[in-house]
Amino acid sequence: MTTSSRFRFASIFACATSVFILFTGVVTPQENSKAKAKGNSLIQPLPDLEKSLKGKLERIKVHGKSLEGNLDGDSPDRDVFVYLPPSYQTQANRRYPVVYTLHGYGLHAEQWVGFANFGALERDLAAGTAKEMILVSADAFSIYNGAFYSKSAATGDWETFLAVELVNYIDSHYRTLANRASRGLMGHSMGGYGTFRLGMKHPEVYSSLFAMSACCLLDTAEVTPAMTQLEGITKEAAAKLPFQQKSPLARAAAWSANPDNPPLFIDLPVKDGKPQPVIAAKWMANSIMVLLEQFAPALKKMKAVDMNVGTMDGLAQTNRDMDLALTKAGVAHHFETFEGDHNGQVPMNFEVKVLRFFSQNLTFSVKVTRGS
Repeated sequence: MTTSSRFRFASIFACATSVFILFTGVVTPQENSKAKAKGNSLIQPLPDLEKSLKGKLERIKVHGKSLEGNLDGDSPDRDVFVYLPPSYQTQANRRYPVVYTLHGYGLHAEQWVGFANFGALERDLAAGTAKEMILVSADAFSIYNGAFYSKSAATGDWETFLAVELVNYIDSHYRTLANRASRGLMGHSMGGYGTFRLGMKHPEVYSSLFAMSACCLLDTAEVTPAMTQLEGITKEAAAKLPFQQKSPLARAAAWSANPDNPPLFIDLPVKDGKPQPVIAAKWMANSIMVLLEQFAPALKKMKAVDMNVGTMDGLAQTNRDMDLALTKAGVAHHFETFEGDHNGQVPMNFEVKVLRFFSQNLTFSVKVTRGS
């Protein structure tokens, strides 16, 4: 078997065997109960997080014009959390870089800010390992547990909402350094997917990217018995499905919407029990390693690209393959693995890796040019 053949086989095998677990951006009740039993909950409750902060965490609503009329029926008015560092209230003339953070599948932004633990920035500040910045998280939870940060008639245009409308709102309502050099993007799992996707589509907006345990790097749209059972499901029945069974509907809403196919307005990669190659091709076309073929030049414009994954994560192989694909495409980046699974090390990675990465790579001051 040639090297390229082994690469393709490994990618497809890893994707096919991780369909169930690649949508575990959510911290399951079982995981959280186990963590609590050890005295260390994976998700810090919002009130506890707010009490611990020297800075301020604001919860606002931002209207997404690009999300209006989505066929899923999700509200275009989205919860957004904005963390303001300690000096924001006292240094009225100071402006700050912004890091936009994307949560994983099954989470709300409220859970994500406690999962990543935005308060970690203040520990880094005290240790001198990070700089003050604004952190932003928009809620992308949908009727199917996640919008996948894509653009479709079913979910709405999340690309434009996040990269254009939300950025414009934050820049106009907060004291930001409103330029790409001072703007970063990161995410975990589904959010890691969104980080690559938005970074590829909008290099004029962001200058640095960090993807943690990214999903959907190569989605083969494998037809499973569970997916076949979703054929002909009503919207009411779909809403009652367990978490894991909704993921094919979420991907279909993001990548194979069909306004002429009510009531869910989606096409699945299976019909009458038979695979649908055209729909599967649409899912593949939205995979990051496929998008890379077209958008590698955009990623080359980034000042810094970083990614990591746990060695016990079901997404480890596709993340390794993404590392190879980026190298082959000539995209400068850093990749590392760590001992751990999909969720357990998120808070530590956010504190030790992500915040320090942006502190090193974003611009933290306004450059004054001669004659300005």
